[in-house]
Amino acid sequence: MQVVPSQLRAFLMDSGLVTENQIKKAEKEADKSKEKLTDVLIKQGLVKQEELSRLQAYILGIPFVNLEEENVPKEVLSIIPEPIARKHNIVAFRKTGRNLEVAMLEPGDLQTIEFIKKKAGLKILPRLTSQESIKNVLKQYQKSLQTEFGELIEKEAKIISVPEDGQEELAKEELEKAAEELPIVKIVDTLLKHAILQKASDVHIEPMEKEVVVRYRIDGILHDAMVLPSQVQAGIVARIKVLSNLKLDEHRLPQDGRFKTETEEYKISFRVSILPVYNGEKIVMRLLSEDAKGMTLEILGLRGEALERILRNIRKANGMILVTGPTGSGKTTTLYTMMDILNTSEVNISTIEDPIEYRMPRINQTQVNPKIGLTFANGLRSLVRQDPDIIMVGEIRDAETAGLAVNAALTGHLVLSTLHTNSASASFARLIDMRVEPFLISSTANCVIAQRLVRKLHPDLKEKYKLSPEEIKSLSGQFNLEEILKILRQEKVIGPKDDWSDIEFYKQKPKADYPDGYKGRVGIYEVLEVTETMRQMIVGRATASEIEIQAKKEGMITMLQDGFILAVEGETTIEEILRVTKE
Repeated sequence: MQVVPSQLRAFLMDSGLVTENQIKKAEKEADKSKEKLTDVLIKQGLVKQEELSRLQAYILGIPFVNLEEENVPKEVLSIIPEPIARKHNIVAFRKTGRNLEVAMLEPGDLQTIEFIKKKAGLKILPRLTSQESIKNVLKQYQKSLQTEFGELIEKEAKIISVPEDGQEELAKEELEKAAEELPIVKIVDTLLKHAILQKASDVHIEPMEKEVVVRYRIDGILHDAMVLPSQVQAGIVARIKVLSNLKLDEHRLPQDGRFKTETEEYKISFRVSILPVYNGEKIVMRLLSEDAKGMTLEILGLRGEALERILRNIRKANGMILVTGPTGSGKTTTLYTMMDILNTSEVNISTIEDPIEYRMPRINQTQVNPKIGLTFANGLRSLVRQDPDIIMVGEIRDAETAGLAVNAALTGHLVLSTLHTNSASASFARLIDMRVEPFLISSTANCVIAQRLVRKLHPDLKEKYKLSPEEIKSLSGQFNLEEILKILRQEKVIGPKDDWSDIEFYKQKPKADYPDGYKGRVGIYEVLEVTETMRQMIVGRATASEIEIQAKKEGMITMLQDGFILAVEGETTIEEILRVTKE
């Protein structure tokens, strides 16, 4: 029992959700990317998942249920075992007499329905639901982090305790034993599992004098997750060192490693950094999804003229495209997305990275290893002898790498790389600081993208408001409001006569599952295309502010302005824009 694509197409147009032209474009994209039409429609923002699910339910004649805020009784939830629920995206949510209502994404999965019917001995009533509803109910299978650790620590911490003064170093053999102790294995597994479920990007394990603090970075913000007794610190560090194949008895020097965890639901790689600190060794683990679906520039938040500029420049045969911003601003994701667009059988793409964050098919990726002399510069020298069409350099950090990247761009290669600068216009001065001649920069630089990541408002947890006179006055002291207003009118997100007092913005309405009212992140960008005028300014060593003024004249929207567009559209808040753009 499935919706036939032609049926869905007809109902989508009849419902007024999409136009015929939009459907045709989406169908072409679906054929090209080998994705479902529904996935493409959602990705392009033409329809919401719930709208689509409701329409499919209507076509199939099956009731639709929204369980995004539903708390399912434990006795009902447990009727379907968690592994079955996760594997088949099916959850029990209501039992009335001998009837069991189940929510699912594929109501045509008769085999699973029959299995649950036999196991439960009940009549199964299938209901169609959304992915978000399934996720909400699946979360309810999990005990809270506090509960799980409370049980572990209370029952088993004595087994893994070390001297309370923390001064005695454990021998290597004792550490090896501690790393394999069942309680330590459970503690580390639980920490990692909850980090994955909460979609954390980083896990921090920080030793204090009398305790160990665990924090998760979620949507760019660090949150306290757990406080553990100091007795477990040595065992946790040892366990993570074993997983990462690091030296157990090295406590004085930093160490870096990597390991993977894989289930039917996810495949995650953990990039591990261990650093000696006053009270022991601090661990930071970066979570990298290895089965993440391909991103698009539109999903990352690029659009309009900024998107056109990037697409125009990545099609050039040579030159340099730079992505700038601080650590954690999404630069690498932008580079990988551009490479994904360029990755065809007609070109040879080679990279030199530190580290390789995502494996990409048909792309030759090399990991920097300074211990054996494989630096960015040395790797880049070798790459140009590998007959590449496109070269990606993870980061330009020094004069040698900068010079080699520029020379590669001069000699017929398209070079993609990152720089650490606060704005697009500051990139040229940074390269000059690295002793690259201005005339070489002007000859090779095609485009510079500066970016930040802002938290997105949960679509169901926001409300409109207008700025008060005091808030407008405060903003006018920080920014050129007339300039921002001009851009908002130009992008048609407000009316031609709207003023600051007329514009509707959005703020959070938090709830228990989303205490800050945000869910996910999106990029804000400024895309500086190097024109002939700009090239002359670079040769003349113009300042960053002079180049930015010229770029604005030529139509560049700044990150701040891009952020205000998102705020007016209800994607984020003014406070979030100010947080990430402040210098």
